[in-house]
Amino acid sequence: MKIVSKKAAALMVAAALGTTSLPFAVLNVQAAPASSNIGISAVASKVSDKEIQEAVEALVGLGVLQGYADQSMGVHNPITRAELAKMVALTFKLQGSDENNASFTDVNSNVWYYQYASALVGLGIMETEEGKFNPKETVTDAELVQVVSKALKRDVLSVNYWANQLNSTPEPATRGEVAALLNTARKAVPSDKAQITSIKSINEITLIVTLDAPLTAENEVFAKAKEDFVFNDGLTLTNMPRLKTGSIATYIVPTSVQKAGTNYNLTYKGKNAGSFVGNSAKVDMTTTTQVTNDTFEIEALKTNGVIDYGYVISAYSGGRGANAFVLDENNKANGITYQIISSMQGRQVTITPEGGESIVAKYVPFTQSTDGKIEPKFRLPEGQVLKPGVKYTVTSDWANIANPSFEAKEIAPLQISGAEAVSETSINVTLAQDPGDELFSGRSVQLTAPNGDTLAATYKFSSRKGAVGVFDITNNGKLAAGTVYTVTPLGAWATSQATLTSN
Repeated sequence: MKIVSKKAAALMVAAALGTTSLPFAVLNVQAAPASSNIGISAVASKVSDKEIQEAVEALVGLGVLQGYADQSMGVHNPITRAELAKMVALTFKLQGSDENNASFTDVNSNVWYYQYASALVGLGIMETEEGKFNPKETVTDAELVQVVSKALKRDVLSVNYWANQLNSTPEPATRGEVAALLNTARKAVPSDKAQITSIKSINEITLIVTLDAPLTAENEVFAKAKEDFVFNDGLTLTNMPRLKTGSIATYIVPTSVQKAGTNYNLTYKGKNAGSFVGNSAKVDMTTTTQVTNDTFEIEALKTNGVIDYGYVISAYSGGRGANAFVLDENNKANGITYQIISSMQGRQVTITPEGGESIVAKYVPFTQSTDGKIEPKFRLPEGQVLKPGVKYTVTSDWANIANPSFEAKEIAPLQISGAEAVSETSINVTLAQDPGDELFSGRSVQLTAPNGDTLAATYKFSSRKGAVGVFDITNNGKLAAGTVYTVTPLGAWATSQATLTSN
């Protein structure tokens, strides 16, 4: 396929643009395909003429998109893999970024698209078949989404959401559709110069903050974010901001409990970023349930319009499978407006036995939303247990609980049935049966050697696979080679013991 040079393309586009914009008639002209396997898509695009025009103008201005020799842009032409490689490489500045560029059995290194294809395949962004790049093949919408997702390093669900305006049929993606998607995706490239453009409080512990570009990974880290996000009146960030799935740069930001009606100012990286009024809305939870002798959970239901942030953030979408979904800018999906439960990190509730003194119970890390259920767990202070037959009532300054009370019962501790060394610094602990939830969380075991030496190991959060959890040795301890250890639970969370032999 004959592609004009960047300079020539710029001249012809400039001539067409004049001082305004490129006439859609010019965009819409179909260039004659160079190969019989490149047909003209007969399926009408969901992308509007205006969106294609804006995208083409933006990408032409950036040198990403070029026209054909007949001075058309061919926006309805199915895009080839060669064209896609060049557009993606230039959009995300990937050409020449990998020393391990690929070579192909069907492509000469002198062709115009070789450097782009070689770079993308070398980076794992595009794929080959038995060493063949197949440059003239057309691109499906599904393939397009995968390529853009890998190039941008963004979750597939977000890119698919942006691409939802494209054809939902298996027809090849067109140049215009690709231009529209890339014009959106390029705005989602992280920047260390990102600035806040809007702030909205949606409940007592959650802000929705939009920036002009996504934060870099370094700026999302909790310690750094806590330095950057500074509030007045004692309000603080309680965990890292999390990018909403499907958004360009909108974040769910967890805070300590806001004071209703208080005017808060946010300073971001030392500059005034805006203000908001403290929210009085609490999160609607449904039921409290005892899960162990010292732990209980508070349930929320998606069917009631309440969702844990883990199902609607970009970082978790890949691991949540069919449970992950996209909320729009108004936190709506399928006609339902959802309440969002932001991070429970550092949260606590009060639990009061009937006729007794109130107890503060703290959130158990990484139990907020597991196995498809929204059931954050809270644990009594070390050494305290729920007394069977006693009625307990849970209250919170961040949640309304429809059914806040339960009667405690005797629950048998978990039972350790086996243990094995994984490395010199970690072990697997196996229970007699799958607990079906993160009941390992926050627990520890002791390893005792025949000579009396002991090591402690704590559960590695989110490592459970069925009945097996990984426990890491604490305090820089290491297993002694060839030693038989007895593994016993620290505390009353489990019974029995097991032995393991270190490697």
